[in-house]
Amino acid sequence: MENHLVYICLVFVLAGAVKGVTGMGLPTVAMALLGLVMPPMQAAAILVVPSLLTNVWQLLARRPLFPLWLRLRTMMFGVCAGTLAGGLVAGQLGGKAVLGIALLGYAALGLSSWRWQVRPEQEGWLGPVVGAATGLLTAVTGVFVLPAVPYLQALNMDKDELVQAMGLSFTVSTLALAVVLSAHGAWDIASAGMSFAAQLPALAGLLLGERLRSRMPPQLFRQCFFITLFLLGAHLALASV
Repeated sequence: MENHLVYICLVFVLAGAVKGVTGMGLPTVAMALLGLVMPPMQAAAILVVPSLLTNVWQLLARRPLFPLWLRLRTMMFGVCAGTLAGGLVAGQLGGKAVLGIALLGYAALGLSSWRWQVRPEQEGWLGPVVGAATGLLTAVTGVFVLPAVPYLQALNMDKDELVQAMGLSFTVSTLALAVVLSAHGAWDIASAGMSFAAQLPALAGLLLGERLRSRMPPQLFRQCFFITLFLLGAHLALASV
């Protein structure tokens, strides 16, 4: 792992910058790029602390949290249950092919014009289902954006509330993933040390991304972001065949 120290730092600067601009993407970018040089389980272990730090930063830097928690709490319970169940069934994170396929699906959805719409009366039953599905994918791939992010985008929140909602979802997913990794012995001293070290470049990237947010056309950035993820996902999937 020490052989990749500089690479890991650069990955988290880039991943933090993406999160600073878009409010999401740190675990997705980090898992995609770290997956090029190490197994997904090891990459996910390094991801825990930077992901938790940046998501708590995103979560607490906005409006009061409690009303949002009341609205999304059943989804969060579903995330925890799905992640723990997925960890028991899968045993460990899937290989690079599974991660690559997940990235391909997320990128294709992001590049498409399809937009989900959820009516208020559907949230009561759909939230836990989406949470459980997100948790299962988190346990298998280490990436916790699907289907959580499309669902949250479909709730017609304003921009700040949406960013805070994604921070809440990602924080809960990170904590649940950390429990699964610990249960399987992936959270060892070396991984924990590297994860704590990675929080500094991740935070630096986050601050950089927040400054870039007002200077870059959001639509152009989104297109570049999803095209890059698509290419990385294709590489990971094909390299495992």
